[in-house]
Amino acid sequence: MPSEPSNLRHLFAENPTSEIDVKTVLTRSRARRAPRILAAGAFTVLAIGGLAAVSLQGLSQLSGGATSASDSGVSEESSPLMESGTMADDQGVKRAPADKINLCTGTVAELAPSQSGLELSVAFPATAAVGAASIDGIVTMTNTGPAELVGYTAAAPAITLAQDGIVIWHSNGPTIQLARDVTLAPGESMEYTASFVPVVCGVEDDSAESFRTDLPAASAGVYEVSAAIDFLSDVDADLVSGPAQSITLN
Repeated sequence: MPSEPSNLRHLFAENPTSEIDVKTVLTRSRARRAPRILAAGAFTVLAIGGLAAVSLQGLSQLSGGATSASDSGVSEESSPLMESGTMADDQGVKRAPADKINLCTGTVAELAPSQSGLELSVAFPATAAVGAASIDGIVTMTNTGPAELVGYTAAAPAITLAQDGIVIWHSNGPTIQLARDVTLAPGESMEYTASFVPVVCGVEDDSAESFRTDLPAASAGVYEVSAAIDFLSDVDADLVSGPAQSITLN
């Protein structure tokens, strides 16, 4: 796919906002790579090949209406990008993007295994200090399926911090992001750097562009950290997740 990086750099550079015109992305992608379609059109101001761009948490505004792809052999119904703020799998089932699955004060979603066989595992410190500014870790994505997988993800997965199954924080706000090019043979893995802030968010934070800056620190106790990310291939949008890890704040 030699033309893909330059195509995405050009498109994302023209759209320095939290939402991308999916129709424009898909139309220009088809023109450069017919008859295949780049189904990752709703990436939020991402870039390929080390070119950084300001975004709102990677896939934080995965959006865009259904776009006709009849000239590429992909029907509107089968496109992984459906109504604004939603995605769809290869059977047309609509869902929220990875960073909108778990919202503040809500119950952590129970997610089915990835259809593609991809799985995430998280590795954060087992303990951390109450009031820490940020806690860094590594998220590993492994292809547990029988086939090679080729596509794209955001530069980092969406992280959720919860206690007793209730979301107290999740990835949010403007960051510098790079789109990740994914090619994984069966059994192969790739790593993402990730972080979370041990604070407690509220319902109002999810209705704003980013969380309040004065959120209260999470109190001492045991919490669960989990990750999710959207894997986008030419014709499918697959939600990838994995087991949560316990972390103790003291």
